[in-house]
Amino acid sequence: MVPKVDKNNSPSVIELFAGVGGFRLGLEAAGWKTIWSNQWEPSTKVQHASSCYIENFGNSGHSNDDIAVAIDNHEAGTSSIPDADLVVGGFPCQDYSVAKSLSSSMGLEGKKGVLWWEIHRLVAHKKPKFIFLENVDRLLKSPSKQRGRDFAVMLRTLGDLGYFVEWRIVNAAEFGFSQRRIRLFIVGVRNDVASQLGLGLKTFFEKGILPTVFPSGERDSEKTLSIDTDPERLSSEFNIGGKSSPFMTVGAYANGQALTAKVAPRNPPKQGNLGDVLVTDSQVPAEYWIDESKLLDWEYLKGAKSIERVSSSGHPYNYSEGRMAFPDSIQKPSRTILTGEGGSSPSRFKHVIKTKLGYRRLIPIELERLNGFPDNWTKYAAGGTVIPDSRRAFFMGNALVIGLIEMVGKEILNRLTGVKAS
Repeated sequence: MVPKVDKNNSPSVIELFAGVGGFRLGLEAAGWKTIWSNQWEPSTKVQHASSCYIENFGNSGHSNDDIAVAIDNHEAGTSSIPDADLVVGGFPCQDYSVAKSLSSSMGLEGKKGVLWWEIHRLVAHKKPKFIFLENVDRLLKSPSKQRGRDFAVMLRTLGDLGYFVEWRIVNAAEFGFSQRRIRLFIVGVRNDVASQLGLGLKTFFEKGILPTVFPSGERDSEKTLSIDTDPERLSSEFNIGGKSSPFMTVGAYANGQALTAKVAPRNPPKQGNLGDVLVTDSQVPAEYWIDESKLLDWEYLKGAKSIERVSSSGHPYNYSEGRMAFPDSIQKPSRTILTGEGGSSPSRFKHVIKTKLGYRRLIPIELERLNGFPDNWTKYAAGGTVIPDSRRAFFMGNALVIGLIEMVGKEILNRLTGVKAS
């Protein structure tokens, strides 16, 4: 149980790549206070996400600068980023995402993958007691020609900064939520704090933060990996030609060694269903209902197919897709929300449900509920400007399941209360 805390003296958080504030919502529910946040999207002129964040939380302590510029200014003394107990971030995942093909997945060398180094730079400056990061599970096997290389570099460089590091792949539906959203959680504990808490590779499965929050059944394929070469050599030599990543569902890193294993949840709770978040038909705007004349287009895109294509080198090949559920079942957890969920055009990946009135897409409130956000959290930008539904859907495709963040936040707070001031 989390101790009651004085909000004016709450454990403090820096939130990077804040989006519309999912980390903040989950952590504040757990008893934390966000004292500085950063959200900047380089590909858009209108900063909808940052503006939505300000509308909900206010602009105190919020930065809408390129994170690299914000840290540059801190280093130059022209602005200040405060010290905090915890640094968090769901750093951009486009260069690891399963939505991209293997050949275009660039990992740490991609335009957004390099943002990892801004997290590293901030942690090096601030040395928070704890770090809590989130990304797609694809990160464990990036890039395609050196499976696991990027994650190995992350582990080693965080270790070099003085952190014990844990990770766990988590499917939200397996812990009682209504969406099958699979994400990689990474928790770093500063070495002096880890020592006080008795954390290490030998005690990880019994005492680790993530194994405590997400208990598992029997472990399979447990092994130890050596990651004791310098990051530059890791980048050029790690797992060259390996067909699979050596990093599995759960693990920890310390002093050049990584422990990893495959696990499944122990006694998973009853799953939530897509039907749990639905509004009544009368609340659905007309544009979300699918005209019968368009149903064949939807059925084709969601159906199985094999298409002859020609590669860039001129070789013919068959591109195959399996069948997707059409309509989506409302008696099971939903599929993962993707950033392309918005818009009325037929799509293979958008959710479609069937009710007594016909077929329809999910409205923004339902997408928000699938991630645990309050209703209409993304409706307004700062000053009350209405945000387009397509952007609201995009936000939820980039967001996280708030309840999982709260669970981890509570456990980190429990550990922090037992740590001596330092």
